[in-house]
Amino acid sequence: MHRTTGNRAPGLAAAEGAALGNLPEWNLADLYPTMDGPELKRDMEKAEKDAIAFESRWKGTLLVEAGRGKDGRLGEALQSYEMLEELIGRIVSYAGLVYAGNTADPQRAKLYGDIQEKMTDASAHLLFFALELNQIDDTLISAALDNDPLFDHYRPWVMDLRKEKPFQLEDRVEQLFHEKSITGRGAWNRLFDEQMTALRFDIQDEELTLEPALNRLQSADPEMRRLAAEALAKTFGKNLRTFTLITNTLAKDKEISDRWRGFDDIADSRHLANRVEREVVDALSSAVREAYPRLSHRYYAMKAKWLGMETMNHWDRNAPLPETPQAIIGWEEAKNTVLDAYNDFSPDMAKIARTFFDRSWIDAPVRPGKAPGAFAHPTVPSAHPYVLLNYMGKPRDVMTLAHELGHGVHQVLAGSQGALMASTPLTLAETASVFGEMLTFRSLLDRTTDKRERKAMLAQKVEDMINTVVRQIAFYEFERRVHTERRAGELTSDRLGALWLEVQGESLGPAITMRAGYETFWTYIPHFIHSPFYVYAYAFGDCLVNSLYAVYQNAERGFQDKYFDLLRAGGTKHHSELLKPFGLDASDPAFWQKGLSVISALIDELETLD
Repeated sequence: MHRTTGNRAPGLAAAEGAALGNLPEWNLADLYPTMDGPELKRDMEKAEKDAIAFESRWKGTLLVEAGRGKDGRLGEALQSYEMLEELIGRIVSYAGLVYAGNTADPQRAKLYGDIQEKMTDASAHLLFFALELNQIDDTLISAALDNDPLFDHYRPWVMDLRKEKPFQLEDRVEQLFHEKSITGRGAWNRLFDEQMTALRFDIQDEELTLEPALNRLQSADPEMRRLAAEALAKTFGKNLRTFTLITNTLAKDKEISDRWRGFDDIADSRHLANRVEREVVDALSSAVREAYPRLSHRYYAMKAKWLGMETMNHWDRNAPLPETPQAIIGWEEAKNTVLDAYNDFSPDMAKIARTFFDRSWIDAPVRPGKAPGAFAHPTVPSAHPYVLLNYMGKPRDVMTLAHELGHGVHQVLAGSQGALMASTPLTLAETASVFGEMLTFRSLLDRTTDKRERKAMLAQKVEDMINTVVRQIAFYEFERRVHTERRAGELTSDRLGALWLEVQGESLGPAITMRAGYETFWTYIPHFIHSPFYVYAYAFGDCLVNSLYAVYQNAERGFQDKYFDLLRAGGTKHHSELLKPFGLDASDPAFWQKGLSVISALIDELETLD
């Protein structure tokens, strides 16, 4: 029996490779030329030396500087702090990208681990700064901002920092939390990544990594989808104890941190980081859950009928419709599709996106050991973002390219805010990415005149939106139940599986039957591990973009300028301030209904094409 280790059988791989064309691999030399070169070593030594010097110069002086009026030097201190954050960020970004390129390579794993450790040690010398700054009285901080133009430049960052003051601990406790993160939360995150990368799934005599195995769930062949689902469940099941331990440990780790800091709700720390009110997220979650019947339940019942089934199996959820073209979409076609859509909206947006292709800022091929999924990493403002994909020529891969390039454009524009203020809260971080997808989808739809192709495109868009809104809110509900129950003790694998089936059943509806094995599928979702409660940001972004796109369609002129202002703002403004020029308000319950009605309208159109 012939077996291959990798992603495809050799003949199939060659044929698909030819159809895909020349897939780009990123060039990380803009960060550092090589893993073992003198440049990286020099900057690591500089980061450690400068961090120690910064602590020696400024620790214990900030209150005095705040009281010196116009002669205060808080702005100078903050500028030096930002320069150090930039340097450390460059080093850590490089290590993370090198590691993502092949997490199975021991040398890369060692580099990643060593750099994480050394930069955690270096940044420990900076920890005092934010803590000490927050101990200064509000009146003094306000006066310092008014008196020192350089300090005032960082006003948004300072004001955001003040919001964390009620949850700040004594300095040495904060330092302990920080230093132990490398052997605590960070170590468990790394274990998850390496374990997931090492998994192999046996499907028809092929030994696949996670990404290609999941891709088989989109096969037009029902038998292939079944075999893929069973192979995924089998391997997840064999590793269930490990993933259960990781999940329990990290949930407990978060509970300890939340308890010490005084957060009331299990997701409040995420809301604070996102600069969004709990009430806004609760309104979003409630609106989506109430919409399950008219969105996912209704759509999947229609899809089951289209596929000739009374109910679909869980592995049929993302099956292509018979109308869906099965041809591989080559890289050049995908590139041109996205850039054309971006250009129709704004030539400036397309120009920024084109840079990612021209300067090798994208890593597209599927490789054994490569991190699964896709992301856009901002790195640091003095460099530029990088995009990672696992491109296999599916229509969804084109949308993923549009999505990640949206992130990339956003990160390039926000870079002008500097290392401390470029980062966007997660609630708005998905705005440009989802908007980029919407532009690409609408561009393709407008060119499609064939009724069957239009139906396939609409169905795929509805599925993507359900995956972004309904599925992510179901994920958020799953996390809430897991973290709530974890406070009373460890959860068994069976209990985690039961909670997963509960929320999936509620969100997917009666048209989907969850077969044996699906109870293990919670194991591979990385957001649960790396960024607890991150997932609602996707639903937030999708509903926001639906409303934003409606404004764009009805705007006579000026929308692009306001949109670019939103992206350039980075983390300097609250979501209410950023949405105000568009006449949108996320605190209004009607806002979420407006976004959800866009999905419902697409399903309505599909019913007319049935």
